[in-house]
Amino acid sequence: MPHVIAEPCIGVKDRSCQEVCPVECIYDGGDQLYIHPDECIDCGACVPACPVSAIYPEEDLPELWASCVEKNRRLSAGPNRHRLEGEP
Repeated sequence: MPHVIAEPCIGVKDRSCQEVCPVECIYDGGDQLYIHPDECIDCGACVPACPVSAIYPEEDLPELWASCVEKNRRLSAGPNRHRLEGEP
């Protein structure tokens, strides 16, 4: 997984990261945003755009949020995959 959105995004979902993503691989996962691992090109544009510092390359993700890797993986495979806020 190139980049992971961690717990600081929960309840915030600022969407600044979505605005700068050149391949539009950041989606609404309910309580937080997530990055689809098969679509991400690993450019890192989203990292500095996040106002709560919730986005990390997987290898730099703090151990405290290691469970976020699996959560992002689950979200990208689940029914919320391409749902944006406000859509059914």
